[in-house]
Amino acid sequence: MLTRICSAAFVAVVALAGCQSPPVNRGATPPLVSVPSVDLQRYTGRWYELARFPNSFEEDCVGVTATYSKNADGTIKVLNRCVLKTLDGKESIAEGSARVVDASTNAKLAVTFFWPFEGDYWVIALEPDYKWAIVGEPSGRYLWILSRTPHVQDDVKADMLSRLEALGYNTKALYWTPQQ
Repeated sequence: MLTRICSAAFVAVVALAGCQSPPVNRGATPPLVSVPSVDLQRYTGRWYELARFPNSFEEDCVGVTATYSKNADGTIKVLNRCVLKTLDGKESIAEGSARVVDASTNAKLAVTFFWPFEGDYWVIALEPDYKWAIVGEPSGRYLWILSRTPHVQDDVKADMLSRLEALGYNTKALYWTPQQ
């Protein structure tokens, strides 16, 4: 029995060692903070991914959307859709859930697609009318720019990029997601 547990632990360590993390695309200062408050009822619904830092789990994804809805137990249902390689490609769907980590703001969540693994989901910028949001996490490896529409005007995009640069992000590393 102990041999099986040790073998399983070894396989898990080797598998995790083989996983390559994306690069850090944010300086250590200033410290990352979330927005002061998120109204989860207003935040639910469909968001289009305008841009992201490249990552392995969204490789070859275009036309990406995330749809959030409230579950009866207070968690958030997360439904991510992407189209593979081209906008008329095969659709891929990932379903997960999120739980609020900071109930005083609702701006810090933990998202999981594969229990027991969770990832930080911090709303770090949010337009007052909930037309766009920027989501990051403390390591600076992951970032998403989301919008209620598949495209935004150039001045809105410039404002988002300016905010990210002020937070120490390398905006040149962003992948701009093709949308319909």
